[in-house]
Amino acid sequence: MPTAAPGSSGPSGHTDSAGPADPADSAAGSCVFCGVVADGSADLVLDEPDVVAFLDVRPVFKGHTLVLPRAHVDTLLDLPGELRDPYLAAVQRVARAMETGLGAKGSFVAVNNRVSQSVPHLHTHVVPRTKGDGLRGFFWPRHKYADEDEAREYAAKVRAAL
Repeated sequence: MPTAAPGSSGPSGHTDSAGPADPADSAAGSCVFCGVVADGSADLVLDEPDVVAFLDVRPVFKGHTLVLPRAHVDTLLDLPGELRDPYLAAVQRVARAMETGLGAKGSFVAVNNRVSQSVPHLHTHVVPRTKGDGLRGFFWPRHKYADEDEAREYAAKVRAAL
């Protein structure tokens, strides 16, 4: 689901830092979303001190909205703890607005981290959904575990990493 003009995606400049990038940082300085927030060129639907949301320029369905932290943050893994609650609360309110404001029956909410992340600035897609809208579950094939032992092995690896 591309969200930016052609040629605007690229390496994220990801670092191991746990907080937002310094605005003078080259990643933040060249970030398409930081530019959109700064110049006000987007169709804003939410404008708060820590979080903004605007319509996706290439929507899956009309009303498709992107929610992002105002400060430049590359991925969900980089989101500072103090922004988690305001960010998730904003995503939740936008998802509710899909139903109350647009008459959708629900929403599809998605975040890409690095892989398929067309703009290296954390953003959550909130897409209005209605029954029979043409989207069928996930957009990718499902893969089964070979057996219960393999599933347990994967669960153990994730548990150990937590």
